[in-house]
Amino acid sequence: MTKTIYVHDKARIEAFLRRDPILHMFGLGDLDDFYWPYTSWYGLEDNNEIQQLVLTYIDAPNLVLMALTNERPEQMRQLLESIIHLLPKQLYVHLSPGLADVLATAYHLHPHGKFIKMALNNSVGLSKVNTSAGTQLTIEDLPKIERFYQESYPENVFNKRMLQTGQYFGVCQDGRLLGIAGIHVYSPQYRVAVLGNIATHPDFRRQGVATAVTARLCQSLKKTVDHIGLLVQADNASAIACYTKLGFVQHSTVEVYSLEGNEPVAWVLRAFRVG
Repeated sequence: MTKTIYVHDKARIEAFLRRDPILHMFGLGDLDDFYWPYTSWYGLEDNNEIQQLVLTYIDAPNLVLMALTNERPEQMRQLLESIIHLLPKQLYVHLSPGLADVLATAYHLHPHGKFIKMALNNSVGLSKVNTSAGTQLTIEDLPKIERFYQESYPENVFNKRMLQTGQYFGVCQDGRLLGIAGIHVYSPQYRVAVLGNIATHPDFRRQGVATAVTARLCQSLKKTVDHIGLLVQADNASAIACYTKLGFVQHSTVEVYSLEGNEPVAWVLRAFRVG
């Protein structure tokens, strides 16, 4: 008999996520102590075996929910239905195709488009790129970084805490940032990284800046992780071509929405549990 459970055991979670480490690259990275306190995990269990997992992550001021599956989508639908009453009034969700209607029963869905999950398949492409201009960024570069994103990618959500990972790189010219590549998730312990916050200044686009700085980041990451992935909008042909050139291959499709609905108090109690 299936039942919904609140999962605390990292080993159980990891064992499930390892079935498809690319699909679950965010989840695997979030097991790291750097991210773990901000997570909550809900599972559908049958005969003491986890069948599906839903991750929620607090990225202040937002909550992000990830419900991703490559098999038995009816079980994921069942799990989502069982936890709707625990979710807050507003949140962002990453969903496998065919699941959005479950949440539509309690929320207004605002689509942000379809995204392609890609994974680095080989390093041949990286070796062909001149990455000498890429330099590591630190907290001391924060003013330049914030100014860069304001000018180049104003809708981007940048968490300065991620600079602590040492996995942010930039290309500079005369003290000005031309491009940046960083991470959303990085875990040497769980051997996984997810690229993010990749952008080029409008004045320097189509000059290979994004390719160079992304390749430099990947070269750094490969020293400590086995799986490198990213999300890219499905209609961004130029970005997909850039990542393909570097050695990334397409893995799966993810739908992203922002949700507005009713906020039960019960969620607040659960969301901040750490275990």
